[in-house]
Parts: sequence; C-alpha cells; structure tokens
Amino acid sequence: MLAKQVPDTRNVGKDAMTAEGTVNRAALPAIFNPEDLNALEQALRLKEQHPGSTVGILTMGPPRAGEIIRQGLYRGADTGWLLTDRLFAGADTLATSYALATAIKKIGDVDIVIGGRQAIDGDTAQVGPQVAQKLGLNQVTYAEEVLSVEDGKATIKRVIDGGVETVEAPLPVVITVNGSAAPCRPQNAKLVMKYKYATCPLERVAPPTAPEGASNAAGSVVSPSGDERGALYAERPYLTLNQWSVADVNGDVNQCGLAGSPTKVKAIKNIVFQAKESKTLTASDADVEGMIKELLEEKIIG
Repeated sequence: MLAKQVPDTRNVGKDAMTAEGTVNRAALPAIFNPEDLNALEQALRLKEQHPGSTVGILTMGPPRAGEIIRQGLYRGADTGWLLTDRLFAGADTLATSYALATAIKKIGDVDIVIGGRQAIDGDTAQVGPQVAQKLGLNQVTYAEEVLSVEDGKATIKRVIDGGVETVEAPLPVVITVNGSAAPCRPQNAKLVMKYKYATCPLERVAPPTAPEGASNAAGSVVSPSGDERGALYAERPYLTLNQWSVADVNGDVNQCGLAGSPTKVKAIKNIVFQAKESKTLTASDADVEGMIKELLEEKIIG
C-alpha cells in the first residue's frame, strides 16, 4: 500500500515553507497521513480474509519517514520500502507518482495498490490516479470499503454525489480510500515489541526513538548500543527495512524530484484573518432584521 509521512497541518508556523516554495518538513511535526491509515485498515482486512497474502508499506521521503513503515508493522503489515534520495526531494504529484510507479514495478507481482484519497499537505488527490495511469492499471477512487476480492476481481463500495455505488474492477487495481472509511486499528503491543528497532540503514546514524511503552523500570527509553544494534540486525534481518534510491528503482533522474516537477510555486504568503470591528446584537426582532438587511446589502447572503 502507499502511505506518506506528512507535516501536521494543525501546527503550521512561519517556517513551514522554504524559500523555493516547497514544504520545510524538518520544521514541522510529522504524522501518518490520516487517509492512508484508513487505507491501511482495508489492506489489513483483506490480509485477514485471504490467508497467505501480505501487506507492504511503500513510502517516499527522508530517512525519518521510515517511522511510517514501523507504524504499519505495529498494526499488522509485513514489510515496507522507503524511497529516500536527495534526487526525490521537492517532487510534485507528477514526480511523486513516477517514483512510486517505478518502485511498484520493481516490487512486482502486486494484486492491489491501495492508499488514501489524498494527503493533507497537498490535498490534490492526484497521486493515486497518476500511479494507476503510469502502471496501466484499473483504478477505483473514493472507496469506502473493499467488500471482497475473488475470481480475479475486487468489489468495492465507493462514495458518489448523492450516495454510494458498488463497482467491480479486475485485478490488478489501484484503490484510493476516503477518510470516512473505517478507522485503522490501534498498534498491537506484541508487534511494537517485535519491530520497535526496525530501521532503514540511513536511520541507524540516529536510531529512532523506541515507541511508547518500550521503557525500563525507571521510565527511560531503552536503546541498544552501537555494538548491540549490529548484533541485533545480524540476528534479526527482518528489522532491516528496504531502502531504495533513484538508482535502485532504475529511475530517470530527470523525472524525479524538482527536476521532474513541472509545478512551480511562485509565492507563499501567511494570511491572518482579523475582524475590523465587532457588533453585539440582542435577540430582538429589530436587531435580527437589521443584521439580515446588512448581510443582504453586503451580498454575504442572498
């Protein structure tokens, strides 16, 4: 499945954007994109319905984005791939979908590619459909629930204007899931303990903080030393997350990152709405009538 680590838009400050008009991710708290969590729940339900199937998390970002894969593993995913390379930086939706599509081709043998409808940092809802187009796959958007997968086709309930509809799509298929779909299950304590030190190689320069609950009797986070980490990863290869660069996925550098992004941000402005004046109204008929007349005159209503 496709997932993204996004800046928490509830905490956007003056340093949220770079001078080039791209998101300054280092200056913002990072979270698992909400609608991607809805998609993860659908993927995990399919895994439960079809023994032997697996769920993998594919994400693109700096090394710290490996946290998204860990959060997926904590909930029941089986593996993950992190696309991380300076050449991926500054990508718009076209360059992002190209990178993801090349990675999916390398993974191969995929029946369903599923992800959230859109990311909260861009709100474009373009990446999923663009990935489908680049891979030449069928696509179903605005999905509310994947009802079944059998006989080489997926049956999906999706939201449309005025209601819902149920559609069938042959496999392989790309599905994007709404935020109104079932919420994702919580992290499983046993899986947290199993995967709490799972990292991609670049993260090991500064190992991730152990998840909440992984502490010693004094309450401090337990983190193995450098030698202990080396032995740990040698003994448990599943703790090494897949880390791919542009070269690893045989990508064209001219179609990645800023080089492959025709969308250019001209300017960024912080806008603060402030009321010029305030009025106190009573519940009298005269005050209410006066307010309505003023709103009509200002063409705010009517």
